[in-house]
Amino acid sequence: MASNEYIGSWTERGMPRAKIITPTGATIVIEGSTKEVAELVGKIEGIPRGFESSQRASGGKKQQRAKDSLTGLIASLIDGGFFKKPKDLAAVKLRLDEMGHVYPVTTLSPSMLRRVRSRDLRRLKQDNRWFYTG
Repeated sequence: MASNEYIGSWTERGMPRAKIITPTGATIVIEGSTKEVAELVGKIEGIPRGFESSQRASGGKKQQRAKDSLTGLIASLIDGGFFKKPKDLAAVKLRLDEMGHVYPVTTLSPSMLRRVRSRDLRRLKQDNRWFYTG
């Protein structure tokens, strides 16, 4: 995948300006304070704020993405002992909501089923409802 082309300059008023040409050919022009331009360029480039270049080279970004993915979040719940007692999808959704990660139940269901198939979790049916346990 080709990377974005970044061209920096200054406006007539002395404000920083960034012109970014994406791999798809879209041109993005950003004007504002130095901080605002740097933040937006970082977001477009996919670099989180305060991210050290050594972390970028070591793959820190990929590890962070894995933790924040639904699969990684479910794995952290498993490791944390959340599934020691059987939990239904609503309980899993509520726990993820409490952690600040909002997913609809329709998105949780396939991820939980994948965990069952990979034998990370077990699934039990009680009173016509599925419960997941470790």
